[in-house]
Amino acid sequence: MEFNTLEEKIAHARTLENPPVDLQDDFFSLLKRGIGSDKTYLTYRDADQNRIEISYREFYEYVLNAARFYQAKGLQPGDKIATVSHNHWHTVVQYFAAWFCGLVVVPVNLGEDDNRIAYILKNAEVKLALVRHNYFERIESIITGKKVLTNVEVIKCNDSVGCFSMEQGELNNRDIDLESEALIVFTSGTTGNPKGVVLTQRNLLEDARSISQWHNIDGQTKIMCVLPIHHVNGTVVTMITPFFVGGSTVLNQKFSAGHFFKAVEDEQVHIVSVVPTLLQYLTNYYEGKEAPEPKQFRHIICGAGPLTVKVAQNFEEKFGTPIIHGYGLSETTCYSCFMPVDQPKEEHNTWMRDFGYPSIGIPVQANEMDIQDEQGNSVAEGERGEIVIRGVNVMKGYFNNREANESAFKNGWFRSGDEGFFKKDAEGNPYFFITGRLKELIIRGGINLAPLEIDEVINKVPGVKAGIAVGFENDWYGEEVGAYVQLKEEVEEDEQAIINYCQEHLPFSKAPKVVVFGEELPVTSTGKYQRLKVAHLFEKWSSVQFRK
Repeated sequence: MEFNTLEEKIAHARTLENPPVDLQDDFFSLLKRGIGSDKTYLTYRDADQNRIEISYREFYEYVLNAARFYQAKGLQPGDKIATVSHNHWHTVVQYFAAWFCGLVVVPVNLGEDDNRIAYILKNAEVKLALVRHNYFERIESIITGKKVLTNVEVIKCNDSVGCFSMEQGELNNRDIDLESEALIVFTSGTTGNPKGVVLTQRNLLEDARSISQWHNIDGQTKIMCVLPIHHVNGTVVTMITPFFVGGSTVLNQKFSAGHFFKAVEDEQVHIVSVVPTLLQYLTNYYEGKEAPEPKQFRHIICGAGPLTVKVAQNFEEKFGTPIIHGYGLSETTCYSCFMPVDQPKEEHNTWMRDFGYPSIGIPVQANEMDIQDEQGNSVAEGERGEIVIRGVNVMKGYFNNREANESAFKNGWFRSGDEGFFKKDAEGNPYFFITGRLKELIIRGGINLAPLEIDEVINKVPGVKAGIAVGFENDWYGEEVGAYVQLKEEVEEDEQAIINYCQEHLPFSKAPKVVVFGEELPVTSTGKYQRLKVAHLFEKWSSVQFRK
């Protein structure tokens, strides 16, 4: 199909030939549904396992009071607010109140360095930042230190909702529809600067609908969140999806291997969404111990990072709990495909173990998927190409970044940057697989790391002539960061000195954990680094867990 403009390409990528039936609810009507319900929507467990329950009725009141606060601040539909917090039920209220008012939420990942946080606040044109008191001094320092951020108002959020709510005042719910922008999630790119993924209310709700239908999630289902809700996985799977169907969610301040199954049992949780790293943590924690068997626990949803056959098999054999492996990106709201639920064990094991990679499954109803070549042509079954996606869960585009949009929507589909292939089952269903990334992102523990940013630090190490960051397969984090280094003449190899320097200038998650020395860097004829050509040199560290 020929497209004349970028707008036509994006429009094609955000629609389907046979779209699902129109959504019956938006965020406003979903919130109103909970006005009189004493059913628990949200249970929050802090790091010490203290818990609080919030009913749908209470949640509705909290959201309305926060919405009055936003409007009293003069915020209008389309304005951007930032949330800076660890997982907390207050943040969930702030999200839903923003969508009630037609505001756009910009979650800030506290794992980013100060310059990146400043970039995100500036690039997203944030007007108001809601900052948990634990991080207030840091954010205030970032904002006051950057003259370009003087228009950002900062609200310090403590243990009371009173700091971001008003119980009185008019509420205007105008100029808001399903295509209203709702979320800008910043995701790292290979150029270093993160890109803002713009998601609409329709994106969020369509993906929630697909997830709920796929996993048989209804008003009686309880889901647990152990992932950070500044990412789409935590937000869409475990916050919005249960709310969409009138179910319940258990929000943990953070993941704890020691408390995981106890929380599942105590709260009678049916489904948990994780990243591969957490499967490895749980398997290791219970090594030599009797595995718990919560009777109501159905399955684990797993995605957002490279899952190996070994890690998946070890977990399933240890706990007897099926992993429903899936795949998606922030750019496709969250999940685009899943392994089938309630599949016979033997068939499940075949798709998860027999092809060299665990299958990421079959497309959900919100989108279709394909494997295409560089020109946008579909390739044959079993042939490798780029995973592309088209559907009602595809983002509106990258914020203020036409160049990135031109590349991502080049052929009228969203180009994932991931290489893969598909195989059909006896019924003709396409099972997709990922074999690697065409982009150079390193995905460690479900978090995207831009290697060029790490390259910059490696190449500043005294004695280093040239060096590159290399993502290598790791049982604990899916991928870990290594450095492939060429030294200057007469400089002696000192791996620890390079590691120490990098850890002084980068967060631990981004810093190389091991160093391999070589005579020259692998490059193409045009001078582009070929990181995959040296990834095999890091194989002996695949089972090592690197700790700070």
